[in-house]
Amino acid sequence: MDKISAVIITFNEQKNIARCLESLRGVADEIIIIDSFSSDRTRDICEGFKVNFVEQKWKGYSESKNTGNALASNDYILSLDADEALSDELRNSILKEKEAGLKGAYSFSRLSNYCGKWIRHGGWYPDVKMRLWNRNDGRWEGQIHETVVLKPGVRVKRLKGDLYHYSYYFIREHLKQVNKYSCLIAEEMFRKGRKSTLFKRVFSPFAEFIAAYFLKLGFLDGFTGFTIAVISSFSTFLKYAKLKEKYQTEKP
Repeated sequence: MDKISAVIITFNEQKNIARCLESLRGVADEIIIIDSFSSDRTRDICEGFKVNFVEQKWKGYSESKNTGNALASNDYILSLDADEALSDELRNSILKEKEAGLKGAYSFSRLSNYCGKWIRHGGWYPDVKMRLWNRNDGRWEGQIHETVVLKPGVRVKRLKGDLYHYSYYFIREHLKQVNKYSCLIAEEMFRKGRKSTLFKRVFSPFAEFIAAYFLKLGFLDGFTGFTIAVISSFSTFLKYAKLKEKYQTEKP
């Protein structure tokens, strides 16, 4: 039977990490935590589980995850974020593949919980993620929305079951993340020479709201779906507004 190494990056994840680690019992043969010197109880909680806890200076999402992959004892990597957890159905699907012999890579749906409500519309579901693969077949790339880039020809099988994602507990956390990521995205767009036109600043946020709330049926998630659509629209506005600001204050 093939063995699996689970890799998780953490920073002040005391409210999430125990749930994540508990869901990996019986699935992961090894768990590696790459921690960026958490100041809360993250390490203490992790020490209650059998994990390899490694502290290092933050190097970015992709590099941190690739560091964990390189430290793994097994070739097959199961990559989770600290705010994620395997559903029972997904656990069983992985165990079934593991028993039969792992081949290629595996993807599954991610179901997000937003402020206590499971979100199934607005483009948030099924949100398919490829998170189980042989490290010799691919590695993490990208600095903002990192993804595993597989070698050509690697077969990806979709597994049954959801990866639970406990995204935000409070709206203020979402807004804080939007502020952070809009800065990173604006910087990347600036480096690539992308422009912030008046049309993009005015109409792109509006188009984002229409797509999320109406075309992708976000209204079926009630007021929470409306909240997500508004914040998504605001995020789109921010990235173009910040891009314009960079052109006003810096030279590309």
